[in-house]
Amino acid sequence: MEDFNYIEINKKTWNNKTEVHVNSEFYDNESFLKGKSTLNEIELQLLGDISGKKILHLQCHFGQDTMSFSRMGAQATGVDLSDKAIEKAKEFNTQLGLDARFICCDLYDLPNHLHEQFDIVFTSYGTIGWLPDLDKWAKVVARFLKPTGRFVFAEFHPIVWMFDNDFKEVFYNYFNVCPIIEDESGTYADRYANIEAKTITWNHPTSEVLNALINNGLEINCFNEYDYSPYNCFNQTEEFEFNKFRIKHLKNKIPMVFTILATKK
Repeated sequence: MEDFNYIEINKKTWNNKTEVHVNSEFYDNESFLKGKSTLNEIELQLLGDISGKKILHLQCHFGQDTMSFSRMGAQATGVDLSDKAIEKAKEFNTQLGLDARFICCDLYDLPNHLHEQFDIVFTSYGTIGWLPDLDKWAKVVARFLKPTGRFVFAEFHPIVWMFDNDFKEVFYNYFNVCPIIEDESGTYADRYANIEAKTITWNHPTSEVLNALINNGLEINCFNEYDYSPYNCFNQTEEFEFNKFRIKHLKNKIPMVFTILATKK
């Protein structure tokens, strides 16, 4: 599949999702605009004190986390493929009087749009599945980190993506064997939204993620797995503690999220 094909298809999908997401209960943008942080304890534990730090946020959607970094005193830059999402991010950033910056481009093309390095590169939750080549992804991460800079990564566990939508059977391959091309209706933020979309994604096993980072000069400092999601974005979930969601019939039997903290050598 040609690069332009999946990029254009997925960009159109995310442009269509953006307006729904901005107005959804899931993203609760009203509370965010009033001051609520969108960052979870999972990633905050790895980030630590970010005041005065330069942070690059990859695949930032419409920038809630990026602007949350700004509120915490960081110099934050967000990047996303969707021009509609970046338009919204800039609009809210101006409305809130924050100093975050936003760039619209394909992640692999970022070196042609940005020419500096950062203390922290961050990305989270539902990001790498949209990328076919993790070696190229890790090269971008390394390119924008200062020496001894930190990469903070929180992502849904690849085990989650093996199941069908209702988690009844193992439906997809754990390994990255081919693109997954699907037509979907609605969106995780509003399952009944009146939007239809085609998506092209890839499953990436844990070994692929870790080796991509290691092979591009990053030292893995810690790798954690969690038996819950901080977001209610899957079917068949139950909230067993505040803002902690599991697949009801699977309970705590599968990992749902993993995190990586890595340092550029």
